[in-house]
Amino acid sequence: MPLSAAASAREILVRLHDVMAARTSAQAKLNQVADIIAEALDSEVCSIYLLREGVLELFATHGLEESAVHVTTLALGEGLVGTIAQNVETLNLDEAASHPDFAYRPETGEDRFHSFAGVPIIRRERSVGVLAVQHVEPRRYADIEIEALQTVAMVLSELIANADLIDESSAATTRIQSTATARVQGFKLVDGMGAGVAVYHQPRIVIEHTVAEDTEAERRRVYTAFDKMRDQIERMQAQAEFGVGGEHDEVLEMYKMFAYDEGWSRRINEAIDSGLTAEAAIERVQQRTRMRMRQIDDPLLRDRMHDLEDLSNRLIRIVSGRLGTAAQLGLREDTILIAKNLGPAELLEYDRRRLKGVVLEEGSLTAHVIIVARAMGVPVLGRAKDIKRLVAEGDKLLLDVGSEALFVRPTQAMEEAFEAKLALSQKRRAAFAALKGVAPETKDGHRVTVMVNAGLRDDVAALDLTGADGIGLFRTEFQFLVSATMPARERQQRLYRDVLDAAGDRPVVFRTVDIGGDKALPYLDHDEAGEEENPAMGWRALRLALEREGLMKAQARALIEAGAGRTLSVMFPMVSEPWEFDQARAIFEAQRGWLADRGKKLPTQIRYGAMLEVPALAEVLDLLLPKLNFLSIGTNDLTQFLFAADRAHPKLAVRYDWLSPAILRFLARVSGQARAANVPVAVCGEMGGRPLEALALIGLGIDRLSITPAAVGPIKAMVRSLDRAAVMVQMADWLARPPADMRATLSDWAAAQGVELD
Repeated sequence: MPLSAAASAREILVRLHDVMAARTSAQAKLNQVADIIAEALDSEVCSIYLLREGVLELFATHGLEESAVHVTTLALGEGLVGTIAQNVETLNLDEAASHPDFAYRPETGEDRFHSFAGVPIIRRERSVGVLAVQHVEPRRYADIEIEALQTVAMVLSELIANADLIDESSAATTRIQSTATARVQGFKLVDGMGAGVAVYHQPRIVIEHTVAEDTEAERRRVYTAFDKMRDQIERMQAQAEFGVGGEHDEVLEMYKMFAYDEGWSRRINEAIDSGLTAEAAIERVQQRTRMRMRQIDDPLLRDRMHDLEDLSNRLIRIVSGRLGTAAQLGLREDTILIAKNLGPAELLEYDRRRLKGVVLEEGSLTAHVIIVARAMGVPVLGRAKDIKRLVAEGDKLLLDVGSEALFVRPTQAMEEAFEAKLALSQKRRAAFAALKGVAPETKDGHRVTVMVNAGLRDDVAALDLTGADGIGLFRTEFQFLVSATMPARERQQRLYRDVLDAAGDRPVVFRTVDIGGDKALPYLDHDEAGEEENPAMGWRALRLALEREGLMKAQARALIEAGAGRTLSVMFPMVSEPWEFDQARAIFEAQRGWLADRGKKLPTQIRYGAMLEVPALAEVLDLLLPKLNFLSIGTNDLTQFLFAADRAHPKLAVRYDWLSPAILRFLARVSGQARAANVPVAVCGEMGGRPLEALALIGLGIDRLSITPAAVGPIKAMVRSLDRAAVMVQMADWLARPPADMRATLSDWAAAQGVELD
């Protein structure tokens, strides 16, 4: 075997080029390909399987029984070959029979072969076949041999496409031809409503020529494309319409960092060295990245790799001269954009006047494009399965992210209902906006404090838009989640100071980082925690921060310096026992002392609080309360811990009610203890943002809520229509003798009292 992957692949590609140019049948070409690969890799078997009518058929072989060709078939997911095709993954085994998916086919005569390696043949991002090699002696194939196989598989995809051997009927993504109305379910990423025609972000550029005639010419094409792509990104960042200094700016900085990554350009160069065209080299590197993405469990790291996907698509379009994304062709009317995933820079290219919404096949709350979409005010629905099958270009669409739904080819009645809901939503927003200068005071004169939860610098604008009393929970971890490396202390300090400046004289409560568990950071080593089956209850939040004392010291100093000359409120998440609070507070106090010794300006006061999310803390609350300036109850985590029910589980999410007597009694006990100790208590979480649940909380004596900005208006309206004393009497009675259905009982009482809940 040659000494480099590039040399071995180039040797094979030179011979394949002659095969592809020959005037022979497709079957003869595939037979020759199998012979060439077997010889080049010194392998006793080389087999080519193609996807036909939903099954993988042995199309050509060197080394197996010839009589098995066109006879042996495997379903997707069946055997090693079926597993490779279904998962679009590479297998490299020194003992094939030891793999749990191994399936023996006696007609092939493969029982004497031990080693096995196989790679998917990919066309338009899906497997259309498998290329496999086998050897009598047990051995793993070297990395350079696997890379050579993967490169050859790209050329094979071109060969079988040109020979019309790709069975399009087997494609899972074949779009249905229909004029019927359809509803596509999704996941709320950026709330809002919009109507428009379906426009696909980009037609996939299919690479027609994979084998290079002139390697140096291909290299020059890639260098030129890199220069153009980087210039585009620089211009986009300079022209962003929604201002500078927000998290979206940091996102674009990181996106730019990927564009200038030397490792990425080096891998493309190595693929060109192997004999591929510029387009094929970019796609070859990207295929390898996609396979890596499928093996990564960390959703945050996968989100970062979507940026690289975006850049690869952009580079292929530039190098091929086909710049035809929907953005570059121009939107002609109100549009709902559809894409598998979008990069942040790609979204910026669209005309915001015509872009009414985005629907993604994938997408997540932590993806960079979501930060940019939120800044642009564009509603986004994610995880929309079957979208390509159900929606054709030009279809009329109604997007209602609040209902987590996309309506395809709606009827006139559906359009009228949508327009009525949109008009009502706008009317209600206007009514709620009119309340922004009005205090949330009950009918009997009790003032309720209504604050907002935030996590981005831009979220502070919600204070002026809603008239909220302050920020009751600023999630500091978002800056850590969108960064490729640990944010420097100076960068953290700048964010915290900007938030305090924007809030003015309104209070801001900073929660220290809640990372770890299901919010793992790619640049932190999590080996000590191991594989966590229950990440929400694992090595996260304060537990992780106390162990990573350097991380917490840096954040403490950044917060203290940012709060110089004003009151700083700091809250520690997921406190389970008082000593954890003591240790965290001691770290902050040590940093305050360190800064004082150096003559630095300090906050006039540091107020320390804890989040009660772990039920165990309630049992030792009497020991902790004397040390606290305030207490916040995190209802999202608390309820799942109380019920031992994962709130993300679809069956459990609706099984346990926030208005259960178990939760309400727990909250009543905790808030009563806090009031007796003269410690302010607030509820942070989704529970406080729902009018009926907030009504129950006020009935328990809780009069501080920290909620999403969108909920401020409805909560203010509810508070102003409520007699607090009356609901407190009723709640005491209901908790002593719980009704069969607390939710229905509370709803009926509210309706009878004229409390505004909707």
